[in-house]
Amino acid sequence: MTSAAYLPFLIQIALAAIIGAVVIGASHFFGQRARRNAVQDTPYECGLKSEGVVHSRFTVKFFVTVLLFIIFDIEVVFLLPLVFVYREFLAHHIAIFWPAMCFLGVLALGLFYEVKKGALAWEK
Repeated sequence: MTSAAYLPFLIQIALAAIIGAVVIGASHFFGQRARRNAVQDTPYECGLKSEGVVHSRFTVKFFVTVLLFIIFDIEVVFLLPLVFVYREFLAHHIAIFWPAMCFLGVLALGLFYEVKKGALAWEK
């Protein structure tokens, strides 16, 4: 492979570095300076002082549910290309149905395991 084949890649890296440097420089040039005090740093709440805890705490069950949602939601990303090219694979007699069913089976087993362990139950 010649060095000319790497030219678009090098141009992209150079542009990313230049854009990053310009954004950081503009932020430093136009951004806030270190002249800060306690009054300016407090959030404005319609003229009233904030009451109660500013940052509420979430339970671990919330985070477990969120992680499980993200895991099973990301799996859709792996299934979408299959949906888009399924007819093309059928035209060429390439079997992708059973590997896809195995993938969905593993997902279903994982979901049943999580339900059995009570990971999705909010109350115990």
